[in-house]
Amino acid sequence: MKKKLMHLAAQGGISGDEFLIHDAVKKLLAPYCDMVEADAMGNVVGTIYAKNPDAPKVMLEAHIDGIGLMVSGIDDDGFLSFVPVGGVDSAILPGAEVTVCGTEPLFGVIGAKPPHLQTGGQDEAIKISDMVIDIGLSAEEARQKVTIGDAVCFAETVEQLSKNVLSGKSFDDRAGLISLLICLDKLKGKDLPFTLYILAAVQEEVGLRGAVMASERLAPDCAFCVDVCHGDTPDGGQESIFKLGTGAVISFGPNIHPYLSALAKTVAEAEKIAASYDADGGDTGTDAWAVQIAAEGIPVLLLSIPLRYMHTTVETLHFDDVKAVGNLLAAMLLKLDLEVLSCTFQN
Repeated sequence: MKKKLMHLAAQGGISGDEFLIHDAVKKLLAPYCDMVEADAMGNVVGTIYAKNPDAPKVMLEAHIDGIGLMVSGIDDDGFLSFVPVGGVDSAILPGAEVTVCGTEPLFGVIGAKPPHLQTGGQDEAIKISDMVIDIGLSAEEARQKVTIGDAVCFAETVEQLSKNVLSGKSFDDRAGLISLLICLDKLKGKDLPFTLYILAAVQEEVGLRGAVMASERLAPDCAFCVDVCHGDTPDGGQESIFKLGTGAVISFGPNIHPYLSALAKTVAEAEKIAASYDADGGDTGTDAWAVQIAAEGIPVLLLSIPLRYMHTTVETLHFDDVKAVGNLLAAMLLKLDLEVLSCTFQN
């Protein structure tokens, strides 16, 4: 599973361009599912059917898009201007290696005026409008291979810092998808009393869009979303920060159904699965929010994986946390009582 994560995270597939990893995602889901399909917007959905065709439906979800860039112009020297796709921190861009998805994949580097030539001094942040992508081609050559609107993916590799600590891009949220695979591996061969959907959602980074589309169509009776949360960093503070290697993070709050959060806590304690708790006082800012308010409302739980340096090319996690989320999901699904859930707010 660790190798699968490193392979998946190293690939392209920014928001709106997820088709680049469709085949990889389908290949990961196929051994566990009765059917795997992609919808018109690019969401990939795996289905494990219950024996009873009228059985209730449960959904597991993680998003597969990552942040990136898009070509916005080509100047007369062959340099490419660009705009961000998703929450890109401009501070990480100078010197970054990228792949421009033109008529063929083109390696490039992001350049900016050296600090000692900047009039504002070295401490002034460089604006994206002052940066360019250098692909080493003349303007004529560049315009033959690149056009406005082409996606640009970060090209940095995924590395293993220690036995279980990994660093790279797009762990947000492809690590979540690997947690879903770990869950499915645990459940293989078990008969579940509900049809199970596994949603690999698109365009989370630009507005939680794929989760809305798929949740409206699939209309599950409840859902479990997996995303990342902030891991401990030297200057990260204490609020909603979780130490790497301490397990799954279970969310509580109005975005989360109380039966599901209570079940997660009970199961984690009973099964001795490492877990921490996060109090989210409003919108969690994840696909869990989009799923909760889809259609007539869907009871949802958010489980998170602690992640350092979110939305950079060196996102860092502890693989034990990925496993803890997958193990907790599997144990919860075996204990899930949809009748109790449906009666929570009645009477």
